[in-house]
Amino acid sequence: MIRALLAGVAGLRNHQTRMDVIGNNIANVNTVGFKTSRVTFREAFAQTLRDAARPLGNQGGVNPMQIGMGMNIGSIDQLFSQGSLEATGQPFDMGIQGDGMFVLRNGEQALYTRSGNFQLDAEGKLVSAGSGFVVQGAYADAQGNIASGASIESIQISLGQKAPPQATDLIALSGNLSSSAEVGDTHTMGITVYDGLGNAHSLELTFTNTGPGTWDWTPTCDTAPVTPAGNGSVTFGDDGSLEAFTYPGGAAALTLTPTVGAPFDITIDPGTVGGIDGLSGFANPSSAIVESQNGYQAGDLVNVSVDSRGLISGQFSNGVTRPLAQVALASFNNLSGLLRSGDSVYEASANSGAPIIGFVGGNSGATITPGALESSNVDISQEFSNMIIAQRGFQANARVITAADEMLTELVNLRR
Repeated sequence: MIRALLAGVAGLRNHQTRMDVIGNNIANVNTVGFKTSRVTFREAFAQTLRDAARPLGNQGGVNPMQIGMGMNIGSIDQLFSQGSLEATGQPFDMGIQGDGMFVLRNGEQALYTRSGNFQLDAEGKLVSAGSGFVVQGAYADAQGNIASGASIESIQISLGQKAPPQATDLIALSGNLSSSAEVGDTHTMGITVYDGLGNAHSLELTFTNTGPGTWDWTPTCDTAPVTPAGNGSVTFGDDGSLEAFTYPGGAAALTLTPTVGAPFDITIDPGTVGGIDGLSGFANPSSAIVESQNGYQAGDLVNVSVDSRGLISGQFSNGVTRPLAQVALASFNNLSGLLRSGDSVYEASANSGAPIIGFVGGNSGATITPGALESSNVDISQEFSNMIIAQRGFQANARVITAADEMLTELVNLRR
């Protein structure tokens, strides 16, 4: 009877623990990135009243006789199944699809979370909105490239930062130079190019017809003299396709020398020799233009966006868009081994394994959905079912205690 009483007490205590876990799950049904937990029970131990005996001669074997001594908590497991993603429209909200955890830092302590409700603080640091822990990632260089093996550090984005200027080193031509033009007819095209300091210079190319299918061209710029001096030439085939394109003086590029700043070279792309994808020489009126150039002035960061790789890109006032940083993700051999630390964050534990830091598109198979958050993975219908089961288990164990108490009462009353 004492054994039954103690087993019932163990059942009450451990079913109460299960109810505590269920209550916590239900309380966090709307917590961003929350992962549900479950309780499993195991038998405590058994008292052996008689050992087993093997068969001897004509006598059969005997099974052991054991009495269980109640139950204990076997485990409280964290279930890291995928939660649904809900769109929020906030630029720095991020939801992970697949395995992985955002990496945060609180001072020197590394923390991990699935809750991606991030924002910029007053210093431009990308932080968790609820805790202020700083999101970790890798920075891109001035050209927008993130080096392999880049160090992981706190992401800080200042909206006042600059994009350095880029000197023009390539311009592309397209359009037609009329095969019906008279000798001496001219066609001028111009474009603004930039030096290494971002100063703008107006470059003009003047084409002069020198015969059927042949043109000379001369580059001029008032603010940055062009070398080498002289004329280049363009020749078209009988079918109007580009046959040859040469620079003045037989050079391989134009060199512009501004009054302030370093000289810079410009290569001209007239199109494919033998093709008509750039300049052409048909009978149509001359319409050739400088289609594009790749230089730009310095610009200020005016907007930031995040893509599915967790790549944070900046849009600058000079029209340039380039990557600034990429959010890092951590994976673990045993996610259930992570230690909860409150604020929807986890710490690595002795049984989680060391974090493996990676990036989407690299060594992480997850993807990031910008402008969305991962919902709690709590299944409310399952939790209510578990609650009923736990309640009935609690009631049954309470009934065992009541019955054992009544039996003890009868035993005590035998003396009356």
